[in-house]
Amino acid sequence: MQAIIFVNLFAFLAVAYLGGLLTAKLRQVGVQLQDTSGALESLQALQENIIHSISSGLITTGLDGRITLVNAAAQRLLERTSAELLGSPVHQLFLDQLPSADSQQNHGEIRFEAPNKFRKTVRVRASALTVPDRGDIGYVYVLDDLTEIRRLEREVRMQDRLAAVGRLAAAIAHEIRNPLTSIAGSVSMLSGVPEMNEDHRRLLDIVTRESQRLNAIITDFLAYSRTKQYHFDKTDLIQLVEDTLTLMDHRMTVEKTGIVIKRRFSSHEAWAIADGDKLKQVFWNLCENAVRAMKDGGTLTAAIEPLGDDWQVSFIDTGTGMTPQQIEKIFEPFQSNFEGGTGLGLAIVYQIVQAHEGKVWARSKPGQGTTFVLRLRRLDAERALPATENTALSEKAAAMAAVPAVAAVAGGGARG
Repeated sequence: MQAIIFVNLFAFLAVAYLGGLLTAKLRQVGVQLQDTSGALESLQALQENIIHSISSGLITTGLDGRITLVNAAAQRLLERTSAELLGSPVHQLFLDQLPSADSQQNHGEIRFEAPNKFRKTVRVRASALTVPDRGDIGYVYVLDDLTEIRRLEREVRMQDRLAAVGRLAAAIAHEIRNPLTSIAGSVSMLSGVPEMNEDHRRLLDIVTRESQRLNAIITDFLAYSRTKQYHFDKTDLIQLVEDTLTLMDHRMTVEKTGIVIKRRFSSHEAWAIADGDKLKQVFWNLCENAVRAMKDGGTLTAAIEPLGDDWQVSFIDTGTGMTPQQIEKIFEPFQSNFEGGTGLGLAIVYQIVQAHEGKVWARSKPGQGTTFVLRLRRLDAERALPATENTALSEKAAAMAAVPAVAAVAGGGARG
């Protein structure tokens, strides 16, 4: 009996000892597991921080092309949140075909349209997403925004071309105007000869009209190429647009064009430092182009709204619209799409906006109208201009007056 008790006691002690060892081991394994889990979480957090800190956009997809990951840079570039992007087909984001990760042409430049309808140019590099022992499980796309770089390259190319065009235009205009004046005077004298028959008079009328048209073209050449004088002051953009639309309203009523003019202003005043007369010329040219694009009537909408440090002024028409190729050259000289246009209206617009250190561009699609957008620096209406700023404005006006037009423009052209 004692032996049985002794054996049981020994067994209990052995079980207790082994249980203690097992508990200690389990505790040690738990600590190691917790340390490993913490290291894994830290590694995961580091990986996420690296992915979201990369300056280039990064998108991963499954083999079906649906987005599985998008970093912060890609969200900023595409102007969409991860919730909007995750699960959507990556090819639907872009206007052009994405490069293939399975070919040698695994990189290229493509375009996409942001939610604000502004088109951007992006360089894309594609590669397969490969996992050891599992093979390819998806694709990786690296995005770099080239929009600003390509815009600057276009402006540099236009600067070189337009400098030569401006000098040539000034020289030709002066050389042509003198003999043209003689031709017009001679034709005027011939028209008074009594022996002329009806056919001769009709021919003289054609010569007279074409001489007047050529004289108008030369006048535009000179306006484009000569040095412009700017007088900068505190100016209300809304008042300038209103003055322009009032004149345009009267013209639409008289000519019965069927065009309705609408206003969409987000505030009562929009102050900026500008040359009011020059900006009126800009607004009139843009309205004139909109009207000529709506031969069968339509709606012209003028909008002004604050956007960051700028005022955004938009002129929106419901006319025929333009192709991407036309938009590409819209501000270059001699690009008129209208019969009888000299192709210098929007070139002069671009000159004036550049002189104001602003921006102007066009958005359009064939058959869907055109929107011209201007950005000009804001000035707080409640703030009086300090003496130092008035001095700076005077210096800026003097500097602009000394700059030839061909040097002030970085691009030009006209839809009409």
